Amino acid sequence: MRRILDFRTRGVRCWLLAAAVLGTSGAVGAARPAPPNDRAVVHVLNRLAFGPRPGDVERVRAMGLDRYIDAQLHPERIDDRQMAEHLAGLQTTTLSSREIAERFEEPLVEARRARASGKADGGDHAERGDKPDRTPEPDPPVRMAQQEANRVVVELGEQKILRAVYSERQLQEVLADFWFNHFNVDARKGADRFLLTEYEREAIRPHVLGRFRDLLEATAKSPAMLFYLDNWMSVDPNGPHPQAMPPRVSRGPFGGIRVVPRPPRMPRPGPNAPKGLNENYGRELMELHTLGVDGGYTQKDVTEVARAFTGWTIDRPRQGGGFRFDPRRHDEGPKVVLGHVIKPGGGENDGEQVLDILARHPSTARFIATKLVRHFVSDAPPAALVDRAARRFQETDGDIREVMRTILTSPEFQAPEAYRAKVKTPFEFVVSALRATGAGVSNAAALVRAVQQLGMPLYQCQPPTGYSDAAEAWVNTGALVNRMNFALQLAGGRLPGIAPSTLDHLTAVMADDVSETTRATIARASEPEQAAALTLGAPEFQKR
Repeated sequence: MRRILDFRTRGVRCWLLAAAVLGTSGAVGAARPAPPNDRAVVHVLNRLAFGPRPGDVERVRAMGLDRYIDAQLHPERIDDRQMAEHLAGLQTTTLSSREIAERFEEPLVEARRARASGKADGGDHAERGDKPDRTPEPDPPVRMAQQEANRVVVELGEQKILRAVYSERQLQEVLADFWFNHFNVDARKGADRFLLTEYEREAIRPHVLGRFRDLLEATAKSPAMLFYLDNWMSVDPNGPHPQAMPPRVSRGPFGGIRVVPRPPRMPRPGPNAPKGLNENYGRELMELHTLGVDGGYTQKDVTEVARAFTGWTIDRPRQGGGFRFDPRRHDEGPKVVLGHVIKPGGGENDGEQVLDILARHPSTARFIATKLVRHFVSDAPPAALVDRAARRFQETDGDIREVMRTILTSPEFQAPEAYRAKVKTPFEFVVSALRATGAGVSNAAALVRAVQQLGMPLYQCQPPTGYSDAAEAWVNTGALVNRMNFALQLAGGRLPGIAPSTLDHLTAVMADDVSETTRATIARASEPEQAAALTLGAPEFQKR
């Protein structure tokens, strides 16, 4: 099969690129006739879910689209107990940040400290005969501890893939991916490596169909977000303020009680001690999480919001501690945010008031509505649907479930122009290919690597914007050829831990929606595995 693929590589590349470039804009050109029933079902399964599995089209057709959409909007009603079996082999995904720090991060710190101590004594060079100016390779204890620490993020990626492939609560998984990307945190930034597991599990997943205000607060108080955007270090620039200590009570010389006031305690100075106001979180909170870049705020608002969140910090961040409000670091002065006056002396409530203001702002309703419509309908969000979704956001005080209902039951969502109008991200492509082939996943580590090789390392997007949701970010010749190579590995059974299933149901997954060029290309395949790979690599399968 490899020889045949090499013979046709140039033709396959041209076919992929030409077909991908011709129809990846948000609105798909001229109107098409209303899709037949199976195409409507496939459309819903490609948007509310990560694509159909064998038998899904028939099951949803029998169930009815309205009932399926309503069921997915209420994941708590869907029996998903089988997920426990698929996740049973993962050891870190149920641990707290404190437990992860104790079991995985602290051993790495100790191993590095021991290595540094040995190097200081000349032990490293003496043992191995290295030249003094040569950078030594990590010794076995450090290498082993590093691998164990990395396993936390790898297993987090594995559970994300396994849930997307197997969960019956598909809309919940799609939204978990959407909202994590919206409130992005990069695992490669310091302590976030061991804070992310709890962040996704506790701050993101419980709120994906709840009130936006609750989701906003959960992320604002998450140690992962506080660390990622540096708010845990932000303090009143006119401080630090002393913290009053409780008085010391002692007995007087004649048996009476004597109250001895104590001097105020100041924060300890040090190289990593907070040094002033940090505006990173305040800026991203408004620009990326709520109002949007054109949401009507000013630099003065950024500063005032940052002042409101001084003192929102982490209890022992390197040990996986939780949220803590430190009044010594807080700016107690009055603040004005978007015209709203926040009175002095509010303490932690200053930040809570800011979250209230932002969550209920009309710009937030429009910004969130636009992002959801872009993700679920088109790269060019229909303005009328954005208006209705934003209005529903405001009417329901940010009820995400009701906003989603407005979008998923809209004529724009069901319109022919929306059919296969979105290009799959690498994560969506890999998961949809697994679902389409009915592949069995006993070890998802190879899939985590595959998504990374396709240009989308899970939980490792550096900018707070998250990964792009638009076609142009993912469409180029090299990326599409890499997808074809993954399809070949999957169809040929060459991915460790992945058992491919029968491949004869891919026609149903595609809903017979392939061009004559694609059909002719697949027909030239000499083996079933190659035909399956060409189907998964087809331009039509790259879209959802």
